[in-house]
Amino acid sequence: MARTRSTLWRTQNFLRDPELVEHLVRSAGIAPSDVVYDLGAGTGVLTEALARRGARVVAIERDPTLCSWLRRRFADRANVSVRRADILRHPLPRSECIVFANPPFDLTSAIVRKLTAAPVPPREAYLVLQREAADRYRGEPRQTLAALLIAPWFALRIVHRFARSDFVPAPAVDVVMVRLRKRGPPLVAPRHGQLYRDLVTASFVSRRPDIGASLRHILGRSVSGRLLGTARIAPQAFPSEVSAVAWLRLFRQFVELPAAVRGRVAGAEARLRRQQRRLQKVHRTRVPRDGLWRAPWAAPARWPRNAFGVALLRGARFDSQIRAVFRKHHVDRLRYGVSGYVAWGLPH
Repeated sequence: MARTRSTLWRTQNFLRDPELVEHLVRSAGIAPSDVVYDLGAGTGVLTEALARRGARVVAIERDPTLCSWLRRRFADRANVSVRRADILRHPLPRSECIVFANPPFDLTSAIVRKLTAAPVPPREAYLVLQREAADRYRGEPRQTLAALLIAPWFALRIVHRFARSDFVPAPAVDVVMVRLRKRGPPLVAPRHGQLYRDLVTASFVSRRPDIGASLRHILGRSVSGRLLGTARIAPQAFPSEVSAVAWLRLFRQFVELPAAVRGRVAGAEARLRRQQRRLQKVHRTRVPRDGLWRAPWAAPARWPRNAFGVALLRGARFDSQIRAVFRKHHVDRLRYGVSGYVAWGLPH
């Protein structure tokens, strides 16, 4: 069934104050020589502010009504190009660019993954995100798998905290702007990137009570003990309690192990991605909470279930389900990073 306009707009919240947007763009230091991609351009508030800085702006918008409006609005702007496209499918340029965008909140994970996995990642990305999602990618208040998977290549920090009244419609969550900046040089060599991600992923999703038990399960008692001792990591610590710096120390020792030992974590990230694709997120993005929150009373047997057999109801928050199951099994909720959008103990 074709998606309606209301469906496309359901999780997007538009900035309402042009002066605030001008301030954000000015603070980002956008220059006339920059190529800036506005992903999910919406009504063009960000596009307008970027164009005034003299930058070459590429505004991407999927909704046909909004796209037509953008083309009329910027018809006389030679430095603005409006394209109707899915922001997840539209390719980024093979040359350096900046992304400055207020995308739909339900695309946060996919957008961050697209930007960080691009053949030529943006030099910087300024993104309007839910504060909860921003904290997850910052690794605050505890470390998360989502943060560790990008930390060696990108630095992320909050540059502005919005009031909910800054948006139309007003979101039901706190919202921030983050700057995602490409590191130079990266903290992990490109040839070792997948190995690093597999090690971190395998450690987080092994469902053992602490990092010592996780690595013993994966690598054996002798190897894991030596690695943790050299990296100065307490074996009883949860993976979420280990800093990004300590994870890098651990990886530098791990990469020196024989290939047969390193191969024990191979494919961990790919398996995680396959599991994630079977999950369906629900987002708290606006008041009132409409049809996103209505779900059947019972879950058919064919519906996907999490690691403990709890059905993942389409259209229903499953955070309370996960917490109840974790309490029953005496598992530390923070160990798995459950945030209301996560099941299987995996970052989404």
